[in-house]
Amino acid sequence: MQATITILALLFVAFMALGVYATVKAVGAAKRGVDRTITQARRTVEDTTLRAKSFGQTGVAGELAQLRLALRTSMRATQDALHAGVAEDSSLAESVGLFRRLSVHGLELDDELKRLEREPDRATVAGLLPQLRERTQRITHSADSLRWAARDRARQFADDDLDALNAQIDIEAGALRHWTVEERPGASAGPGSGAPRGRDAGVEWPEPAAAGAGAGSSTADESWGGPAREEAPQAITAPDPQLRTRYPWQKSARPETTN
Repeated sequence: MQATITILALLFVAFMALGVYATVKAVGAAKRGVDRTITQARRTVEDTTLRAKSFGQTGVAGELAQLRLALRTSMRATQDALHAGVAEDSSLAESVGLFRRLSVHGLELDDELKRLEREPDRATVAGLLPQLRERTQRITHSADSLRWAARDRARQFADDDLDALNAQIDIEAGALRHWTVEERPGASAGPGSGAPRGRDAGVEWPEPAAAGAGAGSSTADESWGGPAREEAPQAITAPDPQLRTRYPWQKSARPETTN
């Protein structure tokens, strides 16, 4: 009895621990989902604000907004392209590592540009613009190079696969059309010599059916909507001499009498 109670208590504790673990995991997943949604919403609002500033403002503020917008757009596009490509091509893992190192410099530059947007000394910021513009161009150029290299690699793989597929299809199509039979030695090349015949190809065709069977098949073709087939020409054979021999006991058929 005591052992049963102990086992039940252990099972209860195990189920409680499992429930707590599942609850913690669910809460963590929900929290990460909420954080991700909030981050995406904040990013969208910030990009919209930067786009509005780059078009609506002039001078130092507009220049800083344009630099931030160009930097964020290039880095985000490269990140999406590399993460999408590394799932199919493991050789892009090194490119992803290089992009992470580049992202460190990109984030530092973005934070610096964001701080300079609130800087009241516009003259000093204007003096820093050439250096900031050069840093932005270097980072975006490196990001664009990685992104286009990954896209060119994926496109080249797709072209190679398409070429191999086309070659296989051409071979299969040629095999499907290989029904021509080689001509026999000494055969005369006539107008219809290129068309294969059943006898020449070594195929045994059934003997032609009787007249009644041919009529029935023609009727069947017409009933199903198909064209009526023409009568097959009868083979010309030598007459049997026994059929022409008449014996004395054979009587000729008398004509029918009419009333």
